[in-house]
Parts: sequence; structure tokens; C-alpha cells
Amino acid sequence: MFFKKKVQTIRIPEGKTPAIRVSICTGEQVAGFKNLSTGKFEEITLIRDRKDLEDFKRKYGLDKDPDKFY
Repeated sequence: MFFKKKVQTIRIPEGKTPAIRVSICTGEQVAGFKNLSTGKFEEITLIRDRKDLEDFKRKYGLDKDPDKFY
């Protein structure tokens, strides 16, 4: 009767790499994609706990945690 929703994997945009931006002051973490040529960061979701990070990885088909930058 109740089924889990299937999560469709979305392709990672070309020329971008997954990354997590971490605030030095507050420790706030935001997952998104960093443009390899310009270095501009595109925010996708706020990471409040481990579940949010796992959802981001599952949504984009990532095996390991994205690199963090400050």
C-alpha cells in the first residue's frame, strides 16, 4: 500500500564538479556545484545533517562525499 518514492538520478552539469561550501564563522554547509573554469559556486541545498548530504549524493548519483571548501 505504501511504497518508497524512487529517486531519479540527475546528471551532473557539464564543466562542474560537486562541492560543499562551509562557512568559517558559523560552520553552515551548502551543497552544490563549482564551475571548473570560473570557480563560481551554484548552491543547490542546505546541509543540516547527514541525511541531507545522503539525499544530495543519491539525487546526483555520487559515491563519495564531495570536496569541501571554505
